[in-house]
Amino acid sequence: MTGQEGIDRMKSQLTRQQKEEFVENGFLHIPSAVPLNMVHAALRVINHSIGEVGKTGADPTRYRENSHCHELRHVPVLTDVFNRTTVRDLTEDLLGPDNMQPVEEVQIAPRFPLAPGVEASSIEGHLDAVGTGTNGAPTGSYLRNFTVIAVVYLVDVPAPYSGNFTVWPGSHIESRDFFRRVGHEVLTQGDPDIEDLTGEPVMLTGRAGDAFLCHHLIQHTGGPNLSPHVRHAVISRIKHRNVDELDLGGFTDMWREWEGITDLTAAHT
Repeated sequence: MTGQEGIDRMKSQLTRQQKEEFVENGFLHIPSAVPLNMVHAALRVINHSIGEVGKTGADPTRYRENSHCHELRHVPVLTDVFNRTTVRDLTEDLLGPDNMQPVEEVQIAPRFPLAPGVEASSIEGHLDAVGTGTNGAPTGSYLRNFTVIAVVYLVDVPAPYSGNFTVWPGSHIESRDFFRRVGHEVLTQGDPDIEDLTGEPVMLTGRAGDAFLCHHLIQHTGGPNLSPHVRHAVISRIKHRNVDELDLGGFTDMWREWEGITDLTAAHT
């Protein structure tokens, strides 16, 4: 997509029902959010990198031994998936006009099939930006430096156990309530086990070009892949323009940055 096409594109908006669904569940499925020509362009550079650059992104000293496409994190063909599509329109419909910082970095997240005969293990959710010592952040550290988790499928993911992005509906509110009880400082001990999560995990299915917008407090994970296909997706942790102002307060004041839906979140504060 050229710059002019991005300017001329009609902006999309969420329905009230979609906004209510987001407030209740903490995530929203947006079908056909990214045009297929952009999906295919993104998939081409990713597959080239996997085949020609390899697992370490040409840097064998990197900490993420299972990370691919490290050198592609900032390329426009991938950041445009979020900046020049409906993903941006609908994110700003939630955050308020002009409140989304442009995406400058993405995570390329292929999930490969498990080896034949290997069974899927149980899955557990987590929150991002909690240091483990093995994820590039020191044990005991944690951040709250983004507002929205945005995931775009680059291939069809038609069934569960296909490497699906997986969420626990409603867990964003339960996470907030947990931090109000014990304090977000508990994250210095690692990702917490929130024992009173009431929902069951949902492995999200969709088509190439579909997007999922998620609250930063939703429990999530990448599901096991028992299919014969690689699950390709790109992920962005989108920031409100004033994300640094709220900072760690976002663990307990979960709706302050969601200015586009303040009429719906009042009952959930």
